[in-house]
Amino acid sequence: MINETHDKDLTSWVPGAEVRGGDFPIQNLPFGAFVPKEGGEARLGVAIGDYVLDLRAAAEQGLVGGDSEPLARACRETTLNALMALGSQHWRALRLTLSRLLRTDSDRRPQTQPLLWQKDKVTMLVPASIGDYTDFYTSIHHATNAGRIFRPENPLFPNFTHLPVGYHGRASSIVVSGHPCRRPWGQQRRAPDSPPVFEPTTKLDFELELGIFVGPGNSLGKPIPIADAAEHVFGLCLLNDWSARDVQAWEYQPLGPFLGKSFLTSISPWVVTMEALAPFRQPISRSPEAPPAPGYLSDPDLDRCSAIDIEVEAALETAAMRDKHMGAAVVGKAKFAQQYWSVFQMLVHHASNGCNLRPGDLLGTGTISGPGPGEEGCLLEKTVNGARLVELPSGETRRFLDDGDEVILRARCTRHGFAPIGFGECRGRIEPPMAPVGSPCR
Repeated sequence: MINETHDKDLTSWVPGAEVRGGDFPIQNLPFGAFVPKEGGEARLGVAIGDYVLDLRAAAEQGLVGGDSEPLARACRETTLNALMALGSQHWRALRLTLSRLLRTDSDRRPQTQPLLWQKDKVTMLVPASIGDYTDFYTSIHHATNAGRIFRPENPLFPNFTHLPVGYHGRASSIVVSGHPCRRPWGQQRRAPDSPPVFEPTTKLDFELELGIFVGPGNSLGKPIPIADAAEHVFGLCLLNDWSARDVQAWEYQPLGPFLGKSFLTSISPWVVTMEALAPFRQPISRSPEAPPAPGYLSDPDLDRCSAIDIEVEAALETAAMRDKHMGAAVVGKAKFAQQYWSVFQMLVHHASNGCNLRPGDLLGTGTISGPGPGEEGCLLEKTVNGARLVELPSGETRRFLDDGDEVILRARCTRHGFAPIGFGECRGRIEPPMAPVGSPCR
């Protein structure tokens, strides 16, 4: 999958694309959806430097998709679903065309330059119409750390090393970066021998994840072979699966997360394609003691490049830190390549019973954590469910999130011989709970 679009020496004439260490050089070219702040319809865009290329306008002027009416039509849509459905052959053709349009030596600059929007002149949208959302639990470090809190004698459930554990989330409450997170109410039990109460959560948490957007789906009753899995993944984004830990702890037995998770999920606006991530893929790595993956989840060729070397981080900015212009403090950083199950195995397992996935469906990777201190992907782990304090540069401390706190997720890929690329940011600020509806349960 490595081709001319990955050349580290490629440069672009678009301002900001040449900035060393920026998220959106010409080697990235992620896709999203936006609406101009001056008004108008939603449209698709491509991030390049400090700008967004209007994909609809480019298609209307014949700059992209000229050899393929389905591709040109997909570029004129308001969400990425139609493009996701077309498959990798069309994705590769579009990426190559965009790369050649935006290179420093492009002879199409006069026609392309008027189609750029400054990023502060547009409002980003959820990039696809998400029909279904499933969240997984695939970091063995997160699963072990969380398990030690609640089940110290048996932290890791026996099924973890045999299948990617997941649950169905709520697609209707997925929002784009920048949307506030209102503290939810929920039923919870404060002590083992006390009755439940219905109150605002006091254990509001983030989860540092990546989101996986499905490309072409599968027919109902027809599983996806592991050897074909890469053809069904369009790209990745950042994902914050907000969690009310006290609500979750009371409700999850025996059926798993429900209201403690469904109130909000935030994603970043830009989808980094699998082709852009090709230079950063590497062999999947597990301990020698790990059982072999089941046959339907293992392919020798894919296993050699199933993991993706992405460094992810979560930062926290309190209201006091904003007032003092201190900037956000990183509270967790980890490597996605350490996940036990790959994005391809998640997708294949999801469809293994014949469940039909559709273009634009979203899969969450689950909290991404590492094995050491500072590599926790949520406050549940970092504070051991509130038993420890997180000390911030402002002198404040946190066990869980306070109103006014803002969580910022970021991710980057780096590898010698290739240009680094990033995912942008996924932000969300906590707002106070709404007034209660009805009588509290006491």
